[in-house]
Amino acid sequence: MSLPLTSRRALVGGSTQGIGRAVAQLLAEQGCAVTLLARNEERLREVAAALPTPAEARHNYLVADFDDPSHLETVVQGYLAQHPEGFHILINNTGGPAGGPLLDASVDDLRIAFNQHVVCNHLLAQAVVPGMRAAGFGRIINIISTSVKIPLAGLGVSNTIRGAVASWAKTLANELGPAGITVNNVLPGATLTQRHTSLIEKKVTQTGQSAEAIEADMLKTIPARRFGHAEEVAAAVVFLASPAAGYINGTSVPVDGGRTGAL
Repeated sequence: MSLPLTSRRALVGGSTQGIGRAVAQLLAEQGCAVTLLARNEERLREVAAALPTPAEARHNYLVADFDDPSHLETVVQGYLAQHPEGFHILINNTGGPAGGPLLDASVDDLRIAFNQHVVCNHLLAQAVVPGMRAAGFGRIINIISTSVKIPLAGLGVSNTIRGAVASWAKTLANELGPAGITVNNVLPGATLTQRHTSLIEKKVTQTGQSAEAIEADMLKTIPARRFGHAEEVAAAVVFLASPAAGYINGTSVPVDGGRTGAL
C-alpha cells in the first residue's frame, strides 16, 4: 500500500532531530511539501536542505521557540498571511519535560510544560484548522508518550502534561471529525533519540549504575527486547497523515515494542 501525499503540505514541530526529523524525512519521501518548525535556524536550514524534493514539493522552515507561545503564534500566523493555502497536516512535537518525581516539581515546571505542549499545540491547531476546513482534509497528529495509558515512573511532569494533551486531542477529534479532519496521538515507547540518551544519563547520575545496566533492565520490560528507532515511529505518523487513515480518529497508537501493559 502506498501512502501518496503529493500536493499535501505539512507543518512539523521539533523537526531538527529525533522523531520530528524522521517524520519530516518520510513525509517528504511521500511527496509532501514540509515546513519545519524549531528554534535552531542553522539546524533547520541543514535539515531542510537534506530533505528529498519530489516534483511539486517545496520545503521551508520557521524559527520559533515553544518556550514562548505568543512568539510561536506570531511566526506561524505571519507565515499563513503570506501563504494562505495553509497546511493539510500538523505534527505537534516538541521536547519532553525533564524527569523527576511529581512532588518535586515546582509550579513553574508544570506551567512551562503546559505552555510548551498544550498551549502551543492549541495555538498551532487554531492557526491551521481554517485551511484544513477549506481543503476538506486535515490531519493533526500529536507525538506524546505511552504514559497517557500507564504513567511512567520518574516522569511526573511528563505524565501529567501528556495526559492533558491526550484529552485535548480527543475533544478536538470530536469537534473536527465532521469537517474531514482527524486528530490522533502517536505514543513512542523507548526510542533511540537524544531524549532517551539524556534520561539514561540522568539515571546513571542518580543511581550510580552503568548505562548498560540501566538499559538492560529497560529491555526486560519490552517484549520486542530492543529499543525503537525514530523511523519506526515516523512510519506510524505518516500512515495516520495519509488518506488511507481517514477513518481513524481520536485514538492513541503506541509504538513501543509491546511494552505498555494496557489495551
